Amino acid sequence: MSDYDIKKARAQQLRKELNHHIYRYYVENENDISDYEYDMLMRELKGIEEEYPDLLTADSPTHRVGGSADSTMFQSVTHIVRMESLQDAFDKSEVYDFDKRVKQVCPDATYVVEPKIDGLSVSLEYSNGIISRGSTRGDGDVGEDVTANLKTVRTIPLAINEKLPFIEVRGEVFMPREKFLEIVKNQELNDEKPFKNPRNAAAGSLRQKDPKITSTRGLDIFVFNIQQIDGKELTTHKESLDYIKSLGFKTVPFYNEFDSIEDVIKELDRIGSIRGTLPFDIDGAVIKVNRFDHRELLGSTAKFPKWALAWKYPPEEKETTLVDIEINVGRTGVLTPTAVFKPVLVAGSTVSRATLHNEDFIKEKDVRIGDTVVIRKAGDIIPEVLRVSKHADGSLPYEMPKICPSCGAPVTRENDEAAIRCNNPDCPAQLLRNLIHFCSRDAMDIEGLGDAVLELFVNKGLLKSAADIYRLDYDIIAGFEGLGEKSARNFEYAVEKSKENDLSKLIFALGIRHIGQKAAKLLADKFGDMDSFMTASRDDILSIDGFGEIMADSVLEYFSLSQSKELVEQLKDAGVNMRSARVVIDNRFEGKTFVLTGTLSQYTRTEASEIIENYGGKTASSVSKKTDFVLAGEAAGSKLTKAQQLGVRIISEAEFADMIK
Repeated sequence: MSDYDIKKARAQQLRKELNHHIYRYYVENENDISDYEYDMLMRELKGIEEEYPDLLTADSPTHRVGGSADSTMFQSVTHIVRMESLQDAFDKSEVYDFDKRVKQVCPDATYVVEPKIDGLSVSLEYSNGIISRGSTRGDGDVGEDVTANLKTVRTIPLAINEKLPFIEVRGEVFMPREKFLEIVKNQELNDEKPFKNPRNAAAGSLRQKDPKITSTRGLDIFVFNIQQIDGKELTTHKESLDYIKSLGFKTVPFYNEFDSIEDVIKELDRIGSIRGTLPFDIDGAVIKVNRFDHRELLGSTAKFPKWALAWKYPPEEKETTLVDIEINVGRTGVLTPTAVFKPVLVAGSTVSRATLHNEDFIKEKDVRIGDTVVIRKAGDIIPEVLRVSKHADGSLPYEMPKICPSCGAPVTRENDEAAIRCNNPDCPAQLLRNLIHFCSRDAMDIEGLGDAVLELFVNKGLLKSAADIYRLDYDIIAGFEGLGEKSARNFEYAVEKSKENDLSKLIFALGIRHIGQKAAKLLADKFGDMDSFMTASRDDILSIDGFGEIMADSVLEYFSLSQSKELVEQLKDAGVNMRSARVVIDNRFEGKTFVLTGTLSQYTRTEASEIIENYGGKTASSVSKKTDFVLAGEAAGSKLTKAQQLGVRIISEAEFADMIK
C-alpha cells in the first residue's frame, strides 16, 4: 500500500474519531479524551491534509478552527423558502385571540411550545448529507453567505447521520451565557467596550470577516425547523424536531405538545419562571401549530405565518438600596466604579453588584451612596443601574478617588477619555489582569492558564511578570492541590506551544494601550521582527495605513519604559518567537489595495491574498473608490459591476501573473 493510501485511510479514521468527540463534548456534554489527546489527533489530521490537499473533505473537523479570511463572504443568498418572522404577543388576551383564529379553520389543531432563543437566525443546507451552505436570515428573502464561519460552530454537524438528497434547516445561533460573561469580563479587564448582550455578541461574532475569530467566540446553535427536505415525509412539527435530532442536529432543549390553549398558557408561565436559570438567553416562547397540513390551511399574511405566535416576556425591574461604590483597577490602569447594593432577586437570580462604568455615568444619573436605585438585567444577564428613584437623606454627590486604591499613585484623566487611570506600571492590581490578557486566546493562547489558575500562581509567588510564565516549575505545580501531574504537563505543553506564535500575537499580548489585534498584525507585517518594531520611529509607525498619532505615541510610550524592554528581552531569552511569519519579497504593491472576486483558476483566494501581501499590498472585501485593482476570475458578480461603475482597474489572472513576475 502506498504512503498516499495509508494517509487516506488514516485521515478517514481521524475524521470519524474527531467528529465523534466533538459531538460528545459539545452536544452531549461528555468528554472521553483529554484536551491534549484531542489536540494531537487534530494536529495529525491537519498535517495529513496539508501534505495531501486533495484529502481535505467538506466534513473535516479541521474546518472548525476557521480558515483564512475569505473575501467571498457575505455574498447574497436568496432563500427559496422564506425565513418568516413571527407576530409578537405581550398580553394573554392576544394568545387567546390567536387560538380562536386557528380553531376557526382547524378545530382539532394542537400546539407545540418551545423557548424562543435570542440569537441570530440562520439557514443550513445539506446535499447528500454534507453541509453545502449556511446563510443568515437577512430580511427573510435575502440573507448573507456565512458558510465558513458557521463551520466553526462545533454543534453544527458538517455531515448528518443520513445521506438525504437535500435538506435545509433553520436554527438560531447564540452565545451561551457563561461564554458571554467570560468575554465581557475579558473586555472589561482590557478596558474595551463590552458587548451589550449575548445576541449582539453572537451576531457580531458570526459576521466576522475572519472565521478564525468566529471560532474563538464559543457560539452554539439550536435547530428548530425544517425549511425543505427531499427523501423524507414528515407530518408534524414535533415529529420533525425528533427527526432532525436523530440526524445529529442540536435541537431546542424542550418542546411539548398541548391540546388546549389553557395548557399553552401554563407552559408559557413555566418557561417564564425558569428563564433566569437557563444557560442561554431567551426573549420569549413560541407557539406553533403542530400539524403541517393545518399550517397550509392557515397560510401566512404578508409579514407573518398565521400558524405561529411569539410570546414576549417583559424585562423585570427592581428597586434596592445602594450601600457602597467600590473601585476596581483594570489591566490598563483604568479605575472602574462598581455599585454594591442590597441583594435583590431579578430575572431568576439574586444580584448585588453592577458596574457604574465611569465618572460621567455616575454624574449623569447622580448616583449617590445610600440612594434607592432601580436595576434590571440587560439581556436578562448583566445587572445594570437604570436610574435613581430616591436620594438618601443627607446624601452627597459621589467623587471618584484622586489616588489609585491599589498602589496609592496619583490618577489622571486625559481630556479625550471618560476613564480615570493609574499610570504606575508596577501597580499590583494590574499584574493579574495583564497575565490574564497575555494568556488569553486572542493573545498568546496558552490553554489552561485561565483566571483562577493564574491567580493561584500569583498568590503562590510563581508569577511576577509575563516572562515568569516561561520559567514555571512544573514539578512544584504538580504538587498543588486540585492540579496534579497531568495538569502540570498540560500547562507545560501549552506554554511551549505558545512560543511558536506569530509576532502579531505577542505584540497584542504585551497589552500596549490602543493596540488591538488588527493593529498588532499591521505592526508585525510592517516591521517583521521585534527589534525593528521596538526601535521604530514615530514617522515609521504613522506611515502604516490606519495608524494615528494616539496609537503611535502609545507604542513609543510603552517602549520608553525600562520594564517593557526588560520584559521583551526575558521573553526572547525564553525562546518566544520574535519574528513575523509574513515575508515581504518587495514593495511593488505598497499602498495598493486589491479586491478579489469570482473563481480563480491558478490560485486559491488565500494564495492570491498572500502573494499580494508578500509584495507589500493589502486585500479588501469590498470595492470602493480607494480600491486600486479588482482581480476578477470566472463568474465575477456584483464586485465586478461596482468596479466598472467606479472606474476601478480590473485585471485578469494573466495580468496579475505579469505583475508578480
